[in-house]
Amino acid sequence: MSAGVDALLAIMAKLRDPVGGCPWDLVQNFSTIAPFTIEEAYEVADAIDRGDLADLKDELGDLLLQVVFHARMAEEQGAFGFEDVAAAICDKMTRRHPHVFGEASFDDAEMQIADWEARKREERAAKGEADTSALAGIARGLPEWQRAVKLQKKVARVGFDWPGPAPVIDKLHEEIDEVRVEFDAVAACPDDAAARDRLEDELGDLLFVCANLARHAKVDIGTALRRANAKFERRFRAMEALAAADGGLAGQALEVQDAYWARVKAAEVSG
Repeated sequence: MSAGVDALLAIMAKLRDPVGGCPWDLVQNFSTIAPFTIEEAYEVADAIDRGDLADLKDELGDLLLQVVFHARMAEEQGAFGFEDVAAAICDKMTRRHPHVFGEASFDDAEMQIADWEARKREERAAKGEADTSALAGIARGLPEWQRAVKLQKKVARVGFDWPGPAPVIDKLHEEIDEVRVEFDAVAACPDDAAARDRLEDELGDLLFVCANLARHAKVDIGTALRRANAKFERRFRAMEALAAADGGLAGQALEVQDAYWARVKAAEVSG
């Protein structure tokens, strides 16, 4: 391994050393570190969205640290170490790319994806997994929006899919109408638990269709949401700046706040 990786492994070993190690690092386990691993992956994506390569370098280092942390804890249990992690992914990538590292050839990306999925099924069967569904292998720990897209992609590969975005948009309007009905039901009976359950179900259906529409548009829904969040935050901060001379946004009537929003949006469009 490189000097940099060796140094990182040594640092983690020292942090986890019962004698002289870091008290915080010593009490961590796989479950407590997992949320940080997810957070670091999102911070990598954020740096990419911002086009900040210097920050991307730092965030990739933070993400690598998470891999090293998990590997170190596993090594302490006698399960596996960092070298085993690296060897396993090397073996997997070589095995799943026979057209690059072997004699296989594919006419297009779709054929290659089909072969990839077939090899994953073989790997699951070799591990003794009995689930033969087209939906097998989708991790339950994924963010639900991401899992929704994966579910939709899997069933699309066996032909269970809309032929294009138009019927998905029609379905979206249908789901919106159903959400309106359930909102009215909850408004009529706020304490009706069954009505609230139905509203939750319909909102879930609506979001599921939104994910499907993004898939048909070939738009990554996570990226789209990050862009929407960034746009909202940018505009709201600009609203606050405009309102500062008038004493701030708090306490202002909604129509006044809407006017600030309209000014900010118009300034973005004209700019």
